Amino acid sequence: MLRNGLGKACRFLGYTVQYGCIAHCAFEYLGGVVVCSGPSMEPTIQNSDIVFSENLSRHFYCIRKGDIVIVKSPNDPKSNICKRVIGLEGDKVCTSNPSDFLKSHSYVPKGHVWLEGDNLRNSTDSRCYGPVPYGLIRGRICFKIWPLNDFGFLRASPNGHRFLDD
Repeated sequence: MLRNGLGKACRFLGYTVQYGCIAHCAFEYLGGVVVCSGPSMEPTIQNSDIVFSENLSRHFYCIRKGDIVIVKSPNDPKSNICKRVIGLEGDKVCTSNPSDFLKSHSYVPKGHVWLEGDNLRNSTDSRCYGPVPYGLIRGRICFKIWPLNDFGFLRASPNGHRFLDD
């Protein structure tokens, strides 16, 4: 009886480890559900919206301008932030705030991206902490899951004028 119970416990532990490894790989490499908080991405993503983030793009270097990404915060590595990619390496970006009279520009260094929130007046982003290393990107948001009345792909940036083409 003890042997039978020990065998069942070992099998249960084995299945738990196997499914744990599968779940880890799925969340690390495929994607997952993310609850967004804070006002920095309004009106595109509201506080407490639930989105799906896929992680394959970051592994294959498929992040493009305009994508909304989940990134390890450069200020606090224990937290993640949600921002829009405004510039990729080599791109010229506007580094000043919208209210600044004189506009300043810079180039995004190799291996980095320039991130900004859609709510420019209430966002801590690359205008504060500079370009973000590509390695801090955790995933790319594909679509909004909740609230249901807003289910679907995300809308374009309300700050499209911030994308520079020269």
